[in-house]
Amino acid sequence: MTDPLFGTLCVIGPGLIGSSVLRRLRAHPELVSHLVVADRDPGVLERVRDLDLGDIVTDDLSAAVRDADCVMLCVPVGAIAPIAEAIMPHLKPGAILTDVGSTRRSVVDALTPHLRGDIAYVPAHPMAGTEHSGPDAGFATLFEDRWCLLTPAPDVPARAIDRIAAFWSAMGARIRVMDVDHHDTICAMVSHLPHLIAFTICGTADTLAEDMRSEVLDFAASGFRDFTRIAASDPTMWRDIFLNNSDALLSVLDRFSQDASAMAQAIRDGDEKTIVDTISRGRRIRRSLLENRQA
Repeated sequence: MTDPLFGTLCVIGPGLIGSSVLRRLRAHPELVSHLVVADRDPGVLERVRDLDLGDIVTDDLSAAVRDADCVMLCVPVGAIAPIAEAIMPHLKPGAILTDVGSTRRSVVDALTPHLRGDIAYVPAHPMAGTEHSGPDAGFATLFEDRWCLLTPAPDVPARAIDRIAAFWSAMGARIRVMDVDHHDTICAMVSHLPHLIAFTICGTADTLAEDMRSEVLDFAASGFRDFTRIAASDPTMWRDIFLNNSDALLSVLDRFSQDASAMAQAIRDGDEKTIVDTISRGRRIRRSLLENRQA
């Protein structure tokens, strides 16, 4: 029989990502022997108990982490460092601290001063999700064939990195290790900018004159509906992402603004070649996603 990856895992924040991890572990009990789930919202904890997602379910963070071999923070990125600071004195020597945040530089800079020398911190970003949130939103196959990006510091022990990589592989994910700033630039392009655009487009539709707004919603085609699905995402989570990855996001937003202006000018000028070339690039990217099993 294979030894479990962790004897005790503590998940703080059983939302979409956290509850999906817990569901996967319930389906594969050989991976982790004991599950502790913590949150400060009594309603969330009640649902976790109803769904039987943990062996211990508590609002006491210090008690939750005390015996954990690994603590996974599945909270909005703005809350990662403050929670890590609060629980750090209560972690047992040799434990691994990880998280699932989609921005890295701001979190690492805020968290690193509070790390202990006997605690390995291995940041991880599973690039999977839906527009839904909360314990009921999760499902065990959420991470299948999705990428999980690990961004450990150079001095983090290889054994800790290997254990977190093995954990996410067991979740069904594909693993890549990369530099913190490289991660933030990539995610600004492939995740954060599309969400910003979706929120903005829906905001534009919402500010139209009332009669026009009604027709927009009545006759929404698939393209607009796709944007509304993305725009239904959790506001607190995305507020924190935008503010914590502002430099990389604003950089790719500037590039997008230039490209959008160039496309607008091509439409004004009747420049069919530029229009067709731009559309064709989009089709090529879509084919690449399909070939890479990411669509």
